[in-house]
Amino acid sequence: MAAAAAVPGPGPGPGPGPGPGPGPAEGAAPGEEAAGAGPQGLGPARLARLPLARVKALVKADPDVTLASQEAVFVLARATELFVETIAKDAYVYAQQGKRKTLQRKDLDNAIEAIDEFAFLEGTLD
Repeated sequence: MAAAAAVPGPGPGPGPGPGPGPGPAEGAAPGEEAAGAGPQGLGPARLARLPLARVKALVKADPDVTLASQEAVFVLARATELFVETIAKDAYVYAQQGKRKTLQRKDLDNAIEAIDEFAFLEGTLD
């Protein structure tokens, strides 16, 4: 019996995609693609969704910061994305309980109040 060979491609989905493209980099974290391998072959992968120039401008707005490396800016942007994703998913649970698909302020308030990791935000949205 022959073993099935792994075929690089766009991943699970209906039928063949635009053709076999480069897959994730070996050793890359799940969900991260190799540099130069964007989704659906649309150019370089954008590992950070927030504009790095804006993040750098925000970092430099702090008078205590004089220099910020691109690596530090990238890590801050990625951490911010993960934080927003996490709180949005947790707040969405409360929107679903209210039979809604749209997040409202009260959903964020409920998530902040109920989840210990968000305790540092209590009282900041007043």
